[in-house]
Amino acid sequence: MIKETVHEIARKISEKSRDIYEAILPPVDVYEEGNELVVVADLAGFNKEDIKLSLTESTLTISAERKDKEGVDYYWKQRPLRIKKVVVLPDKVETEGEVKAKYENGVLTVTLPLKKKVHIPVQ
Repeated sequence: MIKETVHEIARKISEKSRDIYEAILPPVDVYEEGNELVVVADLAGFNKEDIKLSLTESTLTISAERKDKEGVDYYWKQRPLRIKKVVVLPDKVETEGEVKAKYENGVLTVTLPLKKKVHIPVQ
């Protein structure tokens, strides 16, 4: 009886920690390289086909979903089943330009062309 109670408590803790992970993940880096903005997100455990991206000039939305393995009795379930991250971009990007996305070894890299800035000389 004690073993079952401990197992049930551990299961409830793992479910709550999964909720927390789904809310804060994935960790994201954003940096500028030349005339492009690069967004890098850790999405380990998701298949490329399950990753969805949407873009506006000021936000990139990354979402992904996967299923738990069926027919097993989990002790811990912390890995997120779904994530949705809205990345507010620090600069406006071209939504129709050459946007590239690559997923390799659990890391998503999205490269976005920056909108051209016009410099106005003061005379």
